[in-house]
Amino acid sequence: MPFSLSNAPEREASQFIGFAGNLIDRQSEKRSDDSARLALAEPATRLLLVASGRLVIDFANDMANPYFQLATARMLGGRLDDAVLLGRTDGTATLAVPVGIEPDSVPAPLKSVDFRSVVTQAIVDEAALGALAQGAALLAWHASHRFCGRCGAPSEMRAGGYKRVCTACATEHFPRTDPVAIMLTVAGDKCLLGRGRHFQPNMYSALAGFIEPGETIEAAVRRETFEEAGIRLGRVVYYASQPWPFPYSLMIGCFGEALNEDIVADTDELEDCRWFSREEVLQMLSGIHPGELRVPPRHAIAHHLIRAWADEV
Repeated sequence: MPFSLSNAPEREASQFIGFAGNLIDRQSEKRSDDSARLALAEPATRLLLVASGRLVIDFANDMANPYFQLATARMLGGRLDDAVLLGRTDGTATLAVPVGIEPDSVPAPLKSVDFRSVVTQAIVDEAALGALAQGAALLAWHASHRFCGRCGAPSEMRAGGYKRVCTACATEHFPRTDPVAIMLTVAGDKCLLGRGRHFQPNMYSALAGFIEPGETIEAAVRRETFEEAGIRLGRVVYYASQPWPFPYSLMIGCFGEALNEDIVADTDELEDCRWFSREEVLQMLSGIHPGELRVPPRHAIAHHLIRAWADEV
């Protein structure tokens, strides 16, 4: 099978998807147990402040600034011992810090904005969204892994937030990323879209599911498509990926070739599942579908999978 990097695009499709614009140099080889503490002491350090799953943003002078200095973190009850060092940009350190203040109590002109609104409303730039994906995922992992999974004793943060070590048995625990396959199944000039019970009104999207242990991406795409829709797939092609901080997933986008077209939907998973023609999908993308049906917004990898197929000539 021929393989040539020279035929690949200079900017892969993943770079155009929400949360994928992170420019931080993670400097993983330089992480020490005191690296977060030392970075907090640097005058130029930038802090992303997270309050109960919301990003604190300064809206002074009609600008949306997601970065703060140490004094603001302390004012908002920042838990500095739980700060994680994301890395550096042009030598300046960036950390994510959980703050104890209730989101509704954040003083003006500051506001706490839920992560989905931050990305759907494009409140901050792509680089800040990428930093948010990194920081939010790490903070969520630490919050749910405070005890050793081996012996149950408390664990402590190390390596600037990229490791926890058990205080009793010394077992090391590392941040996890949950891989999720999301796939657009195609058959000629139509594609398969489903509607979950939790979806917003009239929205249809690509099918998706977690990749299980011992399973390739391609096998997960085939299994999930068959389980949810009764459609068997032939060829599976990777398209793009997206960090998804809800709480710490990696969406792996693929296209699948349908071998049959008779849908047997899993009604526990899906409220509806059907084939859509390319013309109808283009109407959904343009917001002119006669039934007011639509696809996920531009920040979602599902949108890019659907757009890439619909625009194919």
